[in-house]
Amino acid sequence: MNITRLTPDSTGLVAWPTLSDDRKAVVTVGAFDGMHQGHQAVIGRVVELAKRHDAFSVVVLFDPRPAAAHRYAAAHDGADMPAGMHDPQAVSGVDDRLRRMRDLGVDHVMLVHYTMAFAGKSFRFFLGQLVGKLGMRTLVLGSDAAMGKDRAGDVKAIATLAAATGVFELDVVDDRGPGTVRIPFNAQPQAPSEPGEPADPTAGMTKAELRAWSKKRQALLHRVWSSTNVRYLLSQGRIIAANDVLGHAHAIEGTVVHGEERGRTIGFPTANIDAAGADGYLPVDGVYAGWLVDMGLGDVAADDTAADAASADVVSADVADDDIAARLAADSPHRWPAAISIGTKPTFNEETGLADRVVEAYAIADDWLELYGHRVRVEFAGFLRPQVRFDGVDALKDELARNVEETRRLTA
Repeated sequence: MNITRLTPDSTGLVAWPTLSDDRKAVVTVGAFDGMHQGHQAVIGRVVELAKRHDAFSVVVLFDPRPAAAHRYAAAHDGADMPAGMHDPQAVSGVDDRLRRMRDLGVDHVMLVHYTMAFAGKSFRFFLGQLVGKLGMRTLVLGSDAAMGKDRAGDVKAIATLAAATGVFELDVVDDRGPGTVRIPFNAQPQAPSEPGEPADPTAGMTKAELRAWSKKRQALLHRVWSSTNVRYLLSQGRIIAANDVLGHAHAIEGTVVHGEERGRTIGFPTANIDAAGADGYLPVDGVYAGWLVDMGLGDVAADDTAADAASADVVSADVADDDIAARLAADSPHRWPAAISIGTKPTFNEETGLADRVVEAYAIADDWLELYGHRVRVEFAGFLRPQVRFDGVDALKDELARNVEETRRLTA
């Protein structure tokens, strides 16, 4: 898969590359945060149609997420979100999305730095660029997609444009999945109070009870297959439900840093991940079962090579990284079951005076793992228990031993 990184100029114009003089493209557009099953359905359709028509399959991927960019602009007098700024609300990092697109068989990804000037372009102008520059013959979208200035380019408006111009076709994918779900307005992370995977609080409710629950919480309807729903489920500790929406295990990626090294003194050495800079949405505080994957030292992203010497902002990269793919594989020797803790170490924070949120993963391995400075991936399989304060180290060690056995069972 080929990636072209594009930065709009100060007026919002993008120097789109020419993919071919005669071969057309099937294109989709979005942030694809989390790459959940709805996203997979849309991109899968792009790849299917491209193969059918001997065309390129192309994804135009926005980074940062438009929602984050507009939120930042609203709070900073319309300024652009700085490149590389951490987005704690992103379900997944860009590298993770790119790897999943590669696995789906996408030919080209146009990774566009989303700016306010770019956002101000009309959807008609934007689609005209895709037709004229990328050779778009078919645009594939989800059922409630919208683009362009003021999100005026919804499916209905784009269908009208396609019919009127006759230069491209619109293919709409039913990406709603199993319907809708109600999510409380301005929902905040809420750690479960009991051990075990939390249940759906609305399960078994009558229509009247559900209406009352929704009214009390000002709950809004969202698609089950949506990044908003995944984010909400993770914020409540509902890992299994979130993974069902994603169609894969939710994960974060980050660099292993030095911690207090207390774990090794009690027999449970952990890999400490820099939570503030981790890619992917951190679930609510608690202890989880999952996996730890060592992705190697340094930057694991694909090496960039100049695509156009005349434009430093246009860079192509091949992300068919066999080493990373092998490390992420289910049978990889660089993958271990892991008990994962997210929180503020309540048993020790009175003693240390530290209350920073940390991510610690205890890999169930035969030998001590030296991972400092390595990029690692932490995948979540299920919620084990809330964070609690133990009366001493021995009680903590006994509970950690139980967590390890539960992790073995959930990841078997």
